[in-house]
Amino acid sequence: MANDGVTIDPEGTETRVLHELVDFVGKNIVEVGCGDGRMTWRYAESARSVLAVDPDEASIAHAIEQRPETLQSIVTFRAGDVETVGLPEARFDVAILSWSL
Repeated sequence: MANDGVTIDPEGTETRVLHELVDFVGKNIVEVGCGDGRMTWRYAESARSVLAVDPDEASIAHAIEQRPETLQSIVTFRAGDVETVGLPEARFDVAILSWSL
């Protein structure tokens, strides 16, 4: 759920490495285990679209509440697991499994 004021990745190391490994520009992304969106915000501005899924409804509610106005049309959050949330038939360019294995 929410990080309760804890600053995560203050040096930007995790974000930098993520962008070094994956080109997010213009990509359709599915993120499984998105939690409160902690990782989502690190790449979403570069993406064409993001579908972020997590089974914890409270975390999804927090993520929606914290979603920046500029990402309203890009990032969609859904509560549920990846098998039952009803992923669209569309293919994704990138899949991120955030602490989900």
